Amino acid sequence: MASRREQKELLRAERLARESGEQVKERRRRLVQYGSAAAFLAICAVAVLIIISQSGGGSAGSGTQDSAVIQKQLQGIPQHGTVLGDPKAKVSVIEFGDLQCPACQQFSTDTAPGLISGPVSDGDVNYEFRQYLIIGPDSKTAAEAALAAGEQNRYWNYIELFYRNQGVENSGYVTDDFLESVAKGAGVPDIEKWNKDRHDPKWDKVLAKVQTEAQTLGFSSTPSFLVEGPGGKNTASGVLSLSEIESLIKSVE
Repeated sequence: MASRREQKELLRAERLARESGEQVKERRRRLVQYGSAAAFLAICAVAVLIIISQSGGGSAGSGTQDSAVIQKQLQGIPQHGTVLGDPKAKVSVIEFGDLQCPACQQFSTDTAPGLISGPVSDGDVNYEFRQYLIIGPDSKTAAEAALAAGEQNRYWNYIELFYRNQGVENSGYVTDDFLESVAKGAGVPDIEKWNKDRHDPKWDKVLAKVQTEAQTLGFSSTPSFLVEGPGGKNTASGVLSLSEIESLIKSVE
């Protein structure tokens, strides 16, 4: 018969064996969890890459994000300088905006697509964007680049694509490389001409005139809107919804 001491040793050995087995099982369980998590993250990464590729190429902030989306949005709609749509349309929606403005970017992505695909595309309304510089020096640089794109009938492609790639205001992201990337993504045919045009001193007078107009209308923020038609004119400021824009249009028809 085993002594009490031998029995204790035997029981201890059995307990250690059980604990060791449980630890092995626990390690296996954790490895399975880690493996599943890694697989999930890999799937997410692939999904993100697919979404980026389907959105038109480029990455956010590159100057080309959503270029295909913007091209499709504006396809078939005439551009005349800063005006999108039929210049003889009975109603004009004029936005006073700053390309660095986050609120203007929100209007561009949330409301403008409906305005463009609806009243503007139908020929009932034309849509103009005037560069109202209120945020900082980079706003002027960006505005001149957009106006130069307008010399080749790509003004609206440029401003809409700029908003899709907008960085933090006054952070220094508005570099020559960024602006040229937007120009290429916007389909500006002659980049050499665009680069020359954006440095043309004539934009100083154009931009100064817009500042005066905005102040005369009592605008102190962006985006702000002037809506004109046969029935008169109306103004509003802020990130308006499509229904609010449509109400302004009806008020001047």
